[in-house]
Amino acid sequence: MNPSDERFLYDRDDIEAADAVTEAQRIVFGPILFQAAVCLRDFGVLARLKRSGAQGAALDEIVRDCGLSVYAAGVLLDAGLAARLLFEKDGRFFLGRVGRCLLGNAMTRVNMDYVRDVCYAGMAKLGQALREGKPAGLGVFGDWPTIYPALPSLPEPARTSWFAFDHHYSDDAFGLALAHVFRHRPGHIYDVGGNTGRWALRCAAHDRDVRVTVLDLPEQLALLEREIGKEGPDVAARIGAHSVDMLRDERLPGEADVWWMSQFLDCFSEAQITGILARVRRAMKPEARLFILEPLCDRQRFEAGALTLNAISLYFTCMANGNSRFLRFETLEKCLARSGFVTEEVVDGLGIGGHTLMIAAPGE
Repeated sequence: MNPSDERFLYDRDDIEAADAVTEAQRIVFGPILFQAAVCLRDFGVLARLKRSGAQGAALDEIVRDCGLSVYAAGVLLDAGLAARLLFEKDGRFFLGRVGRCLLGNAMTRVNMDYVRDVCYAGMAKLGQALREGKPAGLGVFGDWPTIYPALPSLPEPARTSWFAFDHHYSDDAFGLALAHVFRHRPGHIYDVGGNTGRWALRCAAHDRDVRVTVLDLPEQLALLEREIGKEGPDVAARIGAHSVDMLRDERLPGEADVWWMSQFLDCFSEAQITGILARVRRAMKPEARLFILEPLCDRQRFEAGALTLNAISLYFTCMANGNSRFLRFETLEKCLARSGFVTEEVVDGLGIGGHTLMIAAPGE
């Protein structure tokens, strides 16, 4: 699915002056409205309005059913009106379309939990992170150079929300990507940056003969071993682990037929990506293939997708590592060419995250 040539709303400047003032206030008070929306969801107000349907609900009914004071319910409902989550008619409140999305849309719930639990507190340090090129906001979770070795130690609910966000987008694309990978009939797959092994498990379930080796940091491999241990002996026997730092280790194993990277390269700067790919190129067999699955911010079909990716890129800036982001297609293609790869195929629009699958071969 090719991206549309139409530019998104934020590339235009056709907003009327009065509307511009209003939109500016939505940005100014965005952090406050966000927390109000979380409370409306978590206190059950949005669910109560959904149950009321076309009848709506009065203030005293919401107070009674949600266990809130008149004051608390009143300020939250007014904030919900300002945020266009609900609307009011004849003294009764009704759930609007945006409120329904916050309540029932899986992507929105995952994003909201992720922003609240992982990003919100640390993002106050965004300016410092931009100046220093370091994840200044990560300090809210401890003294870590990047978030990746910290993942097993993140406090709850941040840890659960981080993995839910990561898995929500990749899991949906995995099933669609499997056919492209196994069209090459791999006997051995390297899952680079394999995290908790979800891709490795999908491959092992898809083909009972394939072997998968997960290449990752030792902290992540500890999580992998726990997850693989939950599977049967047939699966566990075909999934291995190889401890590696892809930024620093010059000698990589080279037996795989397929090198797989899913939402991995967006964790590094452009120079680091080129270095990683060059090391892979030197290690891999001539007949092997590299598969890269990434949500690219300029290959999104819908504005909501581009908005999400561009906003979460600032999570990388402030919370993750200080120097990476969700990539543009031309950037990734340039890194591949610089590191000695030839792009053979590009598949857009995989899954709800609008992932792009790039298949590359080692150049001459």
